[in-house]
Amino acid sequence: MHEYGSLADDFYVNMNLNTEMKLPDSRETLLDFFERVQKTYPSMRNFFTRENGDFVLEEDKEQGHQRWLSLESRRICSCYINPPNSDVANEQHRLILQLVPYMLTVSPLDCEALDYMVGFDFSYRGNHDALVAEALGTGTALEALIDMPGAKVLNYEPSVTISLEDNCRVQARILIETRTNAYQVRRDEFPEEQISVFFTTRQYGSLQADDSFEDALARLREHSDELMESYVIDNVLRPLAHAIATK
Repeated sequence: MHEYGSLADDFYVNMNLNTEMKLPDSRETLLDFFERVQKTYPSMRNFFTRENGDFVLEEDKEQGHQRWLSLESRRICSCYINPPNSDVANEQHRLILQLVPYMLTVSPLDCEALDYMVGFDFSYRGNHDALVAEALGTGTALEALIDMPGAKVLNYEPSVTISLEDNCRVQARILIETRTNAYQVRRDEFPEEQISVFFTTRQYGSLQADDSFEDALARLREHSDELMESYVIDNVLRPLAHAIATK
């Protein structure tokens, strides 16, 4: 399997578990859960509450890599930014999924959706949308519009979702997010910001009675690894990196 660290300026591996019911919010339950995670990862020592009420446990940001974990009202998010490899990130995600059934009373029946996401950030000073259109193409149906004299691309963020099973409960989505606005294009002044590529495999709905969150995540990762190797790396990530390098 390709290790993704060399493909972009930053990469991250995320797990999101969305629940149908609200998560517990008692002080004792939350602290017990975060303390159990910290026992395995002692460097996750920064605990705080966001203004919207989400709870976060994270490592220091200054070290070039970072683990973080958040609990929202109906979502559990686990992330590792710039891990040494994907396996290390997945060890963290598996731990969280092993803990939530008995520490947060999250049943496989309570699963609204489970996500496995790999993301990539490319730093670029310039028109992000024009670069993405140049690197990935727009298809013959749109090229004539973009090639109009004087036209400047202001928004181009391709997104495609496909089903991976006949029942459409397992899906894959690629999304490219740009951060250029019309004001910057008009003034021809661009700060260095990130073009982001998110590739997500998702399972919708409750799990089978004999299934587990860890096994479901392993299947999503398998889909992700296969599609990354067969499509995303060569058709999206490398063309973007090449286009940035030639500017």
